[in-house]
Amino acid sequence: MFLAWKEILFNKSRYLLIIGVLVLVSYLVYFLTVLAYGLAQDNRTSIDKWQADAIVLSDEANSTINMSMVETSALSAIQGADAIAKLGQQPVVLTSNPDTDAEDKISSTIFGVEADNFLAPNIIEGNLFSDDFEAVADISLQEEYGLAIGDELPLSIIDKRITIVGFTDEAKFNVAPVLYTNLSTYQTIRSLANPNAPDIVSAFVIRTDDPDKISLSDDSLTLYPINEFINNLPGYSAQVLTFSFMIIFLVVIASIVIGIFMYVLTVQKIDVFGVMKAQGIPTSFIGTSVVGQTFILASLGSGIGLSLTIITAYFLPTSVPFAINPLYFAIITGITISFAILGSLFSVGVIAKISPLQAIG
Repeated sequence: MFLAWKEILFNKSRYLLIIGVLVLVSYLVYFLTVLAYGLAQDNRTSIDKWQADAIVLSDEANSTINMSMVETSALSAIQGADAIAKLGQQPVVLTSNPDTDAEDKISSTIFGVEADNFLAPNIIEGNLFSDDFEAVADISLQEEYGLAIGDELPLSIIDKRITIVGFTDEAKFNVAPVLYTNLSTYQTIRSLANPNAPDIVSAFVIRTDDPDKISLSDDSLTLYPINEFINNLPGYSAQVLTFSFMIIFLVVIASIVIGIFMYVLTVQKIDVFGVMKAQGIPTSFIGTSVVGQTFILASLGSGIGLSLTIITAYFLPTSVPFAINPLYFAIITGITISFAILGSLFSVGVIAKISPLQAIG
C-alpha cells in the first residue's frame, strides 16, 4: 500500500485524471440512486405510515384502490384481524390561490379516515380535522405551493372548498400529496362525483400478527398482503426495475473503466516491473501494490462522488423526488470497490507473466 500511494503522489496528473473519471461515474450512479429511491418513496410513503400488514379491496378492483368500492357493512366479513380501519381514497384536483391570478392546479389524493384509529396522520403543524371538509395535508403542499393553515382550496369535481387545518409529513400516494379528511367528507365527495356510490369506502386496512389467520366470508372481497398491494401500484414496479437495472449497469461500467485504466497503466510500466523483479522484489508484492492502487482510486472516486451527491441535495427544489438511503450508498460503494479490485486482478496476471530479462532487454 505504501508503494501504491507513493506512485499516486508521484504521478499526480495521471491519477487525478483517473479519479476525475471515477468521480463523474460514481456521482451519476449515486444521483440516479437517490432519484430512483425518492421516486419510489413518493409512491408509497403514505402506505408505509399505516404500518399495516394487509388490505382488503373489492374483488373487481384488480388490486387497484382507485377502482375499489366496498360497502362499510362488509367490515363484518373480515375475521382474524387484530385491528381494522376503514379507508376512503379519491383522486382530486385542488386550486391554490383561487382568488388571485397566480392560481395553480394541484393533483392530490383524498384519504378519508377515522380520527381515532391507526390511519389518522401524525401532526407536525396545526391540528387534526374535527369537522367536515377540514383536512390535514402533506407538508409538501406548504413547501412547493406555499399553502398555509386556514387556506380554503376549491375542489374540481364538486362545488366545495376544503380547509387545511394541519400538516403531516411523509404522506404521498402515487407521487401525489395526500389530504386526510374524515370519512364523511370522503363519502360526500365520492357520492357527488359518483351518485351511484352509497355508504362506501375504498378499502379496509388490517393490522395483524399473523396474516394467514385472516379470512373473508364475502366473495366480493379480496385480501392482499401490503407488500403485494404496493408492488401493484400503477407504474411502481416498472419504475423500480428500470432504475435498478440502470444503476447495476452503471456500477458494472464504472468497475470496467477502473480495470481498463489499471491494465493500461500496468502495460505501460512493464519495463519498470521487470527491473523490480530483477532486483528480487516478489510478484506478490508488486501485485498487492496494483490492487492497493485500485482500492485507493476507487475509494477516492466513490467518496468524492458520494459527497457531491449529498451536497446536491441541498440545492434541489422540493418538487424533485430525492431521498437518501445510507444502506443503498453502502451497498453501491462496496460493490463498486469490489468489482474494481476484481478488474485489477487482470493486471496482476500480466505482472505475473513478466520476464525480467525480456523486460530489460
